[in-house]
Amino acid sequence: MESIEQLFTKIRDDFREILEEERKIEQLRTIEQGERTCNEYMQEFKKITRGSGYERRPLIEEFKRGLNGSIRRKLAEAEEPPTTIGEWQERAERLDRNQKQSRIEERMLEKNVICPGGNAQPREEGSYRERGEQIT
Repeated sequence: MESIEQLFTKIRDDFREILEEERKIEQLRTIEQGERTCNEYMQEFKKITRGSGYERRPLIEEFKRGLNGSIRRKLAEAEEPPTTIGEWQERAERLDRNQKQSRIEERMLEKNVICPGGNAQPREEGSYRERGEQIT
């Protein structure tokens, strides 16, 4: 006959895997990219998915749900949207990188005027109208 401690140990061991799976499912349902890069989000997502029991379509849906809205919309509206988790991750990471690069370039353009030959010249304060200039 088992002691009560042995019985509790056996019950805990039997349900440990189930409890771990439930914990990972809860994490998958709440993880979001937020301010992180897509790569950082993907690394955490992959870590959580191990042992979650999620695969195929449910896994894709949770990944999409956690992506930043602009990335999720652009991929979903693409002429050929991704269909596998691998495609979603690869294309989301590429799009995230492109968006970040575009924002950097926009900031550079706001601060500088790119002249022929690729040389950047500091922009004078105020708009061309405020300085009395005309665009030719």
